[in-house]
Amino acid sequence: MTAFENGSGSDGGSGSGSSGARSPLRLSRRSLVSAMGVAAVGFSLQACGGGKGGDGDKLNFYTWDTYIGETTLADFNKASGVKVQTSYFSTNDELFAKLKAGNPGYDVIVPSNEFVTRMRQADMLMPLDLAQIPNLKNIAPEFLGQDYDPAPKHSVPYTWLVTGIGYRKSRVNGTPDSWKWLYDSDLYKGRIALLSEAADLIRLGAKYLGKSLNGIDAATIKQVEEMLIRQKPNIKTFHEDNGQDLLLAGDVDLVMEFNGDIAQIAAEDPDIGFVVPKEGSLLNADTLAIPKGAPRPELAHKFINFLLDAEAGKHIAETILYPTPNSAAKALMPESYRENPIIFPSGTGMDNSEWGKFEGPEQQRLFEEAITRVRA
Repeated sequence: MTAFENGSGSDGGSGSGSSGARSPLRLSRRSLVSAMGVAAVGFSLQACGGGKGGDGDKLNFYTWDTYIGETTLADFNKASGVKVQTSYFSTNDELFAKLKAGNPGYDVIVPSNEFVTRMRQADMLMPLDLAQIPNLKNIAPEFLGQDYDPAPKHSVPYTWLVTGIGYRKSRVNGTPDSWKWLYDSDLYKGRIALLSEAADLIRLGAKYLGKSLNGIDAATIKQVEEMLIRQKPNIKTFHEDNGQDLLLAGDVDLVMEFNGDIAQIAAEDPDIGFVVPKEGSLLNADTLAIPKGAPRPELAHKFINFLLDAEAGKHIAETILYPTPNSAAKALMPESYRENPIIFPSGTGMDNSEWGKFEGPEQQRLFEEAITRVRA
């Protein structure tokens, strides 16, 4: 996975560490928005793709909470005259369900890579006109042409992320560099928090067992289920991606979380660490896409192009501390971001990591049924 190591030109998901230009707010891919800030200077209509909107123009953006630069939306408004109205979802399933019932008026959405596949198969995404997104040239080549959208035709990369273990250094014995400490040990009994999403739990359990996180058979699903049932007395909670808050507050000492989320709290607390377990983990990307039925597709393309601008991408990265696939934006960031080992992890764990693939609703159903039994 050398394309994702330090200096790779890519941007990512949930690590720890500081960019040096970081916002004083602690933000999370799925936490409550505290503030959006005021407009910065220096953006032009070229970043928007040209064409100024009228005073009444607006665009509806459906995304993860606090997953944008503090001033990005105000900057776009200043450059284009278009006001961005933002709504939030907490899981990809919520996003999918909302749009499956019919697009209520969203122009741009932020699905994760596997849901790009799922939404493409369900004919829920508009093909992009890449001629209207010239800033796509800023995206590092290794993030284009992935299996979830090989052209690309329906999405462009926004961030990337890797799931790992966030931990409090003073409370653990060395570096917890194996999924064993979350799945198969009572050493940190009552001090462990796992993500609640069924696919993550099954897949990462399969990695611990030495198997691929794609193509998991029924026997392996059952094996992971039984392991989690045995481990359940040692688990404090299954969290909704607020694990970084639990870790920062001292409620747990080990947490399954994304590198970007841990990066945010590590910037506040030097006792926080992050590791991608040696068995490997799950790589994901969050993307920008236009849902079918979008009322303002031309403005949607302008907004996507703006977000891929180098300066706009820099402001996003320095706020959310996720790794960016925008190599032009990354080049503008300080060394403390570009060389941060939580934002851009490397080593055996990354070498053994894999991109997740959407393998159909039946596989997802088996994952969810297994975790329902675990949590019952």
